[in-house]
Amino acid sequence: MKNRTVKTVTIDRAVVPIEDERNLLELCRKAGVELPTFCYHSEISVYGACRMCMVEVEGRGIMPACSTKAEDGMIVRTNTKEIRDMRKMIIELMLASHDQSCTTCPKSGDCHLQKIARQLGVTKVRFKQMNDMKPLDFSSPAILRDPAKCILCGDCVRVCEEIQSIGALNFANRGAKAQVGTCFNKGIGDIECVGCGQCAKVCPVGAITPKSQIGEVWSAIYDSNKTVVAQIAPAVRVAIGEYFGKDPGSLAIGRVITALRRMGFDHVYDTCFGADFTVVEEGREFLSRKEKGEDLPLFTSCCPAWVKFAEQYYPDFLPNLSSCRSPQQMFGALCKEQLTKQLGKDRKDLVVVSIMPCTAKKFEASRDKFKVDGNPDVDYVITTQELALMIKESGIDFAMLDLGSFDMPFGFSTGGAVIFGSSGGVSEAVLRFAADTMEKGSSHDFRQFRGEDGIKTSEVNVGGKTLRLAVVSGLANARKLIDHIRAGEAQYDLVEVMACRSGCVNGGGQPIANNRFAVPERAKGLYDNDKMLQFHVSSQNPYLQKIYAQNLDEHKTHQLLHTEYENRKRIDQDDFVLSEAKVDKILTLEICFGTSCFLRGAQSLYKDLMEYIRNNGLEKATEFKANFCGKQCKKGPVLRVNGKSIEHCTFERAKELIESVIVEAAV
Repeated sequence: MKNRTVKTVTIDRAVVPIEDERNLLELCRKAGVELPTFCYHSEISVYGACRMCMVEVEGRGIMPACSTKAEDGMIVRTNTKEIRDMRKMIIELMLASHDQSCTTCPKSGDCHLQKIARQLGVTKVRFKQMNDMKPLDFSSPAILRDPAKCILCGDCVRVCEEIQSIGALNFANRGAKAQVGTCFNKGIGDIECVGCGQCAKVCPVGAITPKSQIGEVWSAIYDSNKTVVAQIAPAVRVAIGEYFGKDPGSLAIGRVITALRRMGFDHVYDTCFGADFTVVEEGREFLSRKEKGEDLPLFTSCCPAWVKFAEQYYPDFLPNLSSCRSPQQMFGALCKEQLTKQLGKDRKDLVVVSIMPCTAKKFEASRDKFKVDGNPDVDYVITTQELALMIKESGIDFAMLDLGSFDMPFGFSTGGAVIFGSSGGVSEAVLRFAADTMEKGSSHDFRQFRGEDGIKTSEVNVGGKTLRLAVVSGLANARKLIDHIRAGEAQYDLVEVMACRSGCVNGGGQPIANNRFAVPERAKGLYDNDKMLQFHVSSQNPYLQKIYAQNLDEHKTHQLLHTEYENRKRIDQDDFVLSEAKVDKILTLEICFGTSCFLRGAQSLYKDLMEYIRNNGLEKATEFKANFCGKQCKKGPVLRVNGKSIEHCTFERAKELIESVIVEAAV
């Protein structure tokens, strides 16, 4: 008998070869069968919660395709009567406990629950509608949570924990009361969420969406007293076409420009113009630090989610962050400084709208450091998703649009700025600048920093100097790398960090792609765009050179193009009550659950104290509060008893002070 060299699976009578597919679900997709699923994403772990991708494997029965490995000789049926009835039942149960105000949902038309219900022919729900509708969470400037629409797929929980290592969301309660929530049910904007929007990207329904500013943008456009300008980030141009039937990576910037003008924008510019300034400023800063040997490695500061992550978890590394503003904020500051003078406009009458692949940019634009007398450098931020909705609202046939071009001078950019949208692009652009500065006229490509790997490291020789670089995407990877640096196990000169895996091309505001090749194609589109441009080194931008020469002295450069950072609280809110006194209060205990105290045993101390209070009949006379100071003070655990503070507190010391307070109260 001849040995078989190709392993195959028979799927719905079609013989499909097994290649690098990780499970039956991916093999079914290769066979052209789109199995319904809510909880499967190639980037995160297999969860198997939704049970929608069940298939029948001959001899084994019904099995989840997402967690079943393809084996040679399998015979699989994906659409039997039993499976279809089961899927319809699951959908109806979901709809019965789901807020069904679909027409007003931000995800309407792009909702996976709608899509699968249509696919399965669900025309009515046989179960009683549950009316336990939880309130909306507006606390974050970046994302909007609607718990009433959650289907408990767990995608947001896993992406926040596995890809970002933050764990801002998790499951609470059991059975019918199960829900996805935040620590102590605080608003998502009041806890350690960094606003990256990866939870919104994987959410299959309208439970987590980018917080829309479409209404505010339309209001500005309709106001005849306002001059409204748009800046478009590089990653938007290779993703927006997906909403209008184009392939991922298709360059659609010309049609976007025309669409924006038709919608009423007065000027359309390129965020890449700001990115060229970022490269020059960050390149100069890097070369200066390298020369002095100070505050290395230099961490990039273009990604606001990463910056907030560093402020929360690694405040000791804040001196290592580049002081440069992001391209969005450099553009906003320059635009309001330069354009107001050219147009003779008051700052408040010039409205800058950023079109970004990122939800964290909404948070960044709202920071007080980027405002002048209360007026922001960037007024509104809309995502790629929101731009597509605005184009559709306008009734514009995107495919029929002529190609437009950016307004000058803020519309001219180099290839070094365009590649910012992909992980590794910032490092490559800075190295191009460094190489051109140290070896005038050199044309270096630094391709070793391209690709999908979450951590890329390399040594490069520039101007006779060896530079050690690391490129990281995904905050869990950033945490891993920084911990190695902190432990002295790795040394670098420059570290680029992007919160989203693969960079801005995979941002939280980008189109949601089931095709795992979509994101690499978007990155390829940016590098192809780079090849088409006249200049590839940011310092060669002639309009940038002119602004530096005529308008930017040292003071103005620092004022408009640089910033500073702060040590942020993990939970930015007042103390909250863990237990409340029911009679006359004798004891007020305040315990810190900040990172430092938590690591030093605050949780165990709290547990022991609560047990002591209950055992001694003090529960009704005691108020127990918690706070999250977030300081790296190394004094934890810290406990306050009726205002008296105990540092490095132990249960015995706390008990001693509590007993003395009780004795005093009795006297």
